Amino acid sequence: MTTRAVAERLVQGDALAKAEILCLLQTDTENAFLRIEARKRADSVFGKTIYLRGLVEISSYCKNNCLYCGLRRSAEAARYRLSDEDIFAACAAGYEDGIRTFVLQGGEDGYFTDERVCRIVSGLKQRFPEAAVTLSLGERSRESYARLREAGADRYLLRHETASPDHYEKLHPPEMTLSSRMECLRNLKELGYQVGAGFMVGSPYQTVETIAEDLLFLQEFRPHMIGIGPFIPQSKTPFAGFSAGRLEDTLKLLSILRLMHPRALLPATTALATLSPDGREEGIRAGANVVMPNLSPPCVRGKYAIYDNKAFETIDTVRKRIQDIGYEIKNVRGDYQ
Repeated sequence: MTTRAVAERLVQGDALAKAEILCLLQTDTENAFLRIEARKRADSVFGKTIYLRGLVEISSYCKNNCLYCGLRRSAEAARYRLSDEDIFAACAAGYEDGIRTFVLQGGEDGYFTDERVCRIVSGLKQRFPEAAVTLSLGERSRESYARLREAGADRYLLRHETASPDHYEKLHPPEMTLSSRMECLRNLKELGYQVGAGFMVGSPYQTVETIAEDLLFLQEFRPHMIGIGPFIPQSKTPFAGFSAGRLEDTLKLLSILRLMHPRALLPATTALATLSPDGREEGIRAGANVVMPNLSPPCVRGKYAIYDNKAFETIDTVRKRIQDIGYEIKNVRGDYQ
C-alpha cells in the first residue's frame, strides 16, 4: 500500500495497523496533505474556535527523578509552592481575562495532599462555578483520584510519555514503571474524568517504532485530550546534551492525531512556541484547537523550568496572534464532546 493510500484511509476514519502507521512515519511526502486534511477536520468539528486553558504551575517540587525534567528531585532547581491564596488569585485574574478552564500543574509533591488539593478544587468551584478544573499532578492512587473527582475536578492530564516499556525505562528511574502509568490512566477514565495522555516528540532514544506504539495506544485508549510537544533539553538534567525534537515532526504528528481523534482536545503547546516564534500558530494550522497561556505569578514562572528557555506570552498577545491567522478564542469551558 502506498503512503498516499494510507493517508487517505486515515482521512476516511479507518483505524490503522502498525505497518500502516510506520508507512506514514517513515516518509514526509504526505505531510502537506495530512496538514490540510487535519485542519479541515478540526474546522468541521470546532469551527474557527480555539479554546483557552489557564495554566497555574503550583509546585516545582517533585519526588521523581525523570531524566528529562528540570524539576527532577536531584536537579539544582529553584523550588517553590503556591499557597491556596496564590492559586485563587491567579485563577481570578485569568477569569477576568475570559478563561473558563484552569489547569493546576505541578511535580509529584507530597505537600499537596488529597486534603489540600480537594480544598483548592472545591474553592475554585465555589468561586467560579461555571469553570472547569483540570489537574496535572502525576501518579496518585485510585482512591486519591476518586477524592479529587468528588471535590469537583473535571479533567486530568497525565502524559504516558511512551507506550514502549523499554523506552520508558530509558527516560525514567527504576522505581517508575509504564504499567503503573497505564493503570493510572485507566483509573482516571473509569472514574469519569476527561483524560489527557500524550508524549514528547524527539525524546532521547525515541524511534519510529516507539512512536508507532504511542499512536496505537492512543488509537485504542481514546483519550479526551492528547498533549504532544517537542522534547526540549534542560541544562541541569542527564539529557542536557541531546538535540531538541523537530518542529516538523511534531506538526506531522499533530495532524495524524487530529485525523485519528477528530473530537479530541489537542493543544498547541508552549514547547512549540519555545521551539519556533510561530510554533503555536503552526500547531493550530496542523490541527490543534487548544492553547494554554500561563497564569502563574510572574515571580515563580522562571522557576518552573522543566526545559530551557520556556516561552511566555500574555493572554492578550495569544488572542491577537490567533485572530491574526483567522481563528477566535471564545470564553467557554471547551469540554470534550
